[in-house]
Amino acid sequence: MSEVPPLIISYLEMHSPDQVVPKPWPDGTSIEVKEVTTPQWRFNRFLYLTVGEQWNWRDKVDQLDSEWASYVKNPGLRTFVALDQGSLVGYCELSSADREIEIAYFGLLPEFVGCGLGGPFLSEILRIAWAAQPEPERVWLHTCTDDHPAALHNYLSRGMRVYRRQELER
Repeated sequence: MSEVPPLIISYLEMHSPDQVVPKPWPDGTSIEVKEVTTPQWRFNRFLYLTVGEQWNWRDKVDQLDSEWASYVKNPGLRTFVALDQGSLVGYCELSSADREIEIAYFGLLPEFVGCGLGGPFLSEILRIAWAAQPEPERVWLHTCTDDHPAALHNYLSRGMRVYRRQELER
């Protein structure tokens, strides 16, 4: 019987837009990042389930419709989608409070994983986060060993720094 490895959670942050190390979109792509300006809890749930299924996101799977509706109506929540000629590529939720912005959820749809789009998409999300008013004092997120194998590397490559690690038994 093989032993199940622990889940390792890494918490990352940056404290200045000057720390962002941008990565350009690959040549030949025409991707746009757009904000979803009307709260649509069914859309957010769809994005969460579609992107998160491949990484075993579980924290919101069992939420009731009313919980999703309340979550999406939070004035500190902003939802962004990456679109390539109208096709949905990925999404991100930014949650702001107390001059901090958390990248709450970030990912690509399964069809676009491994296409070199995660770094450029994260670069654009970081630019958007730092452009918020009032300017945040910190942008942060957490990832874990269940995420895409390159997720932590992507975050570090964009200039984020690990400030805490947590190991959980499964």
